[in-house]
Amino acid sequence: MIKSAIDRILELAVPNVKTINGRNFSDKDLEPIDAELRASSISMNTLTGLIDYIKCQKDFKEIPYIVQIVSPTEVRLISSLDKDRKREVLAEVKAEIPDFSYGRFIENESFIIGVQSKFLDGNAEKNDKPVVLQFAGNVKAGTVTEYGDTGVGQKATIKKGTVSMVEAEVPSPCFLMPYRTFTEVEQPMSSFIFRVKDNERLGVEFALFEADGGAWKNEAKANIKRYLADALKDYENITVIS
Repeated sequence: MIKSAIDRILELAVPNVKTINGRNFSDKDLEPIDAELRASSISMNTLTGLIDYIKCQKDFKEIPYIVQIVSPTEVRLISSLDKDRKREVLAEVKAEIPDFSYGRFIENESFIIGVQSKFLDGNAEKNDKPVVLQFAGNVKAGTVTEYGDTGVGQKATIKKGTVSMVEAEVPSPCFLMPYRTFTEVEQPMSSFIFRVKDNERLGVEFALFEADGGAWKNEAKANIKRYLADALKDYENITVIS
């Protein structure tokens, strides 16, 4: 009886394959054993690190490789298809980007510090960073009002000089260059809706809402592709895609 039970268990463990209408079916889930081994990927945070890794040519075979720009903050180095029709990921690069709370109202001091430290000063002709900071640093609490038929425009009283006060329109939309991609490439400039509101407990608060429909992401990826393609132009087995 024990022997019969053991035989039955062994029988159940073995996959049964049946052919029905010319197709093979199994009653077990089978996992194929790959013909090739694959290493775990290297993690890094800069495009410079990726370029140095590629140029050292330590882990490479004589096959084509692809540098895939996944997003403005992620790049992968992958192999071409192997015998198992799979790709080996040799390196994953993820940018370290300073966090800024877009789409959320922030109290005055935190907003000013965030814009000062996490937005670039470059492209002075179009960059509205100085205007936004000047407005945020001089607005008087309790004076924010809406205007216009759509209620989109805003006005507030700001300091002018040491003693005088004037009413001014909130500079919106505005154009800014926040850190949103790898620091080795140019940061995209894009438009933002700048909003202000009075908070009875916290005073004046500010918010920036992205207003370009995500077009900056395509520009950032194009900047990364151009940078990498130029740095790796002498390596014929490396293709950069985005």
